[in-house]
Amino acid sequence: MNEHARQLAQQLIRNFNDAPAVHRVRAPHYDSTGARLAPGTAASKLGATIDTLAPGKRGCPYHLHHAQEEMFVVLQGAGTLRVAGEMLPLRTGDVVFIPAGPGYPHQIINTSEAPLKYLAISTQESPEICEYPDSGKFLAESVSVGVSEFEVIQVKKESADYWDGEP
Repeated sequence: MNEHARQLAQQLIRNFNDAPAVHRVRAPHYDSTGARLAPGTAASKLGATIDTLAPGKRGCPYHLHHAQEEMFVVLQGAGTLRVAGEMLPLRTGDVVFIPAGPGYPHQIINTSEAPLKYLAISTQESPEICEYPDSGKFLAESVSVGVSEFEVIQVKKESADYWDGEP
């Protein structure tokens, strides 16, 4: 492979089997191993992770995005998609499309007795507002060139007046 081809491969190709994975556990509901694939690539509008959920566990809280769309490709195993108040079965080969907006809060749950492995792909619109209906929280964040410039997670409550604290 020549130097130009090596540089292109470095910018454009990731193998999820080689990506460094992070194990996240928050007992009793959450246990996942995931690897982010897009950082360091030429991608500027797409993100991707490879995630594996332990049997009976979830990867993240029930949430919805106001800006970003997501797609999940089930590579191995079976589970449940909790979406818009419903529980939908998932199995190997399923592709899930989640549009942005309050109509599609979602969460993947491994309801089987074997690992559930999926590829998660998302648009990377910024700024983003993410809501967590079960806990009443929201996340507001702005990311530029892969670096978080602003991020706050708070519980939704009565809003401040537009002029509060202003001279």
